[in-house]
Amino acid sequence: MKLVLATKNPNKVREISELLSSYEIKILSLDYFPGIQEIKEDGDLFRENAVKKASVVCEQTGLITLADDSGLEVDCLDGAPGVLSSRFAGEDKNDEANNKKLLELMSGVPAKLRTARFKCVMAVAVPDGWVYTAEGACEGIIAEEPRGHGGFGYDPLFYLPDYGRTMAELDLEIKNKISHRFRALAGALDILLELQEIDGME
Repeated sequence: MKLVLATKNPNKVREISELLSSYEIKILSLDYFPGIQEIKEDGDLFRENAVKKASVVCEQTGLITLADDSGLEVDCLDGAPGVLSSRFAGEDKNDEANNKKLLELMSGVPAKLRTARFKCVMAVAVPDGWVYTAEGACEGIIAEEPRGHGGFGYDPLFYLPDYGRTMAELDLEIKNKISHRFRALAGALDILLELQEIDGME
């Protein structure tokens, strides 16, 4: 099966490719389709953005497409940054600036009120027009300062009490087992394998 990932983000491509490496699925990122313009993520929900990206790319490539929208929801900020996670501090999508803004907004907030979660919705669009979705979440706490050099985005601030580390301090193998993206992808994989089975029967 050929599967288009509706992203040019090398970190996402690497993570998802790693998680799907044991299956007979050939991964193609948007780098293989230079004619596809950036798709504006203007939905109010992760699901809306994921479905839009998957549908548009599927229509333009004629191939099964997987798209995700994910981000950070902080409880004391009423769920912000949410769908604005990647551009929280501006449209240039700067991780360092996003983390700095988050820390400034949470200055003085006690540990018990710093609860948050990474959330991911994955959408699988198929050429016949159907779109399927799966969701995943990972609960944690926003640290008071960045720790670790792995991962990307808010990983250096996302502290996992069960591991005593931030997401950026975890080995990739452990991160892949607990991340919001992994949990959403587990559901998306079930969809892909079912589509693969149906395709094989035709």
